[in-house]
Amino acid sequence: MVSEQIQPEGDFARVNDGFERLWTPHRMAYIKGERPTNEAGAGCPFCSATAKSDADGLVVHRGQTCYAVLNLFPYNPGHLLICPYRHVSLYVDLTDEETTEFTALTKAAIGAIERASEPHGFNLGMNQGEVAGAGVAAHLHQHVIPRWGGDANFLPIVAQTKALPALLEDTRQALAAAWSD
Repeated sequence: MVSEQIQPEGDFARVNDGFERLWTPHRMAYIKGERPTNEAGAGCPFCSATAKSDADGLVVHRGQTCYAVLNLFPYNPGHLLICPYRHVSLYVDLTDEETTEFTALTKAAIGAIERASEPHGFNLGMNQGEVAGAGVAAHLHQHVIPRWGGDANFLPIVAQTKALPALLEDTRQALAAAWSD
């Protein structure tokens, strides 16, 4: 949401400064580095997501051993995470059954995103361990990020802000509808 072009405090209160503001208060938890605990499932956003309804947990698809969920802090609309239900931190800790479904859901996620929003490409990846950049290191997850030509601009670099043209719930509904089993 863009606010009025007004400075709220001081001698310059209510003076137009010429800047638009894109407010993203939901990202404050991420910016402050608030992370879930590393205890098995305690405070884990991926474990808690599956205990909620699909809409409330942003779950797009539930499989037998793994599921697909929207990233709460997406790089682009449709940014999905493929997660095992089991609270494990490393890819090598997956069972053979989990590994098979993890891979199958990654492929299905790409297909659903292609049908729902026709991206020009994808980034796929896992960050294992905090030092590798994992925001939630205690629960394995793979990113499936749709990309479009020109989707990277100055906002993330200059303002540490990402403008997203779609709401998470609208994106979840579109991807869930485009998912084929």
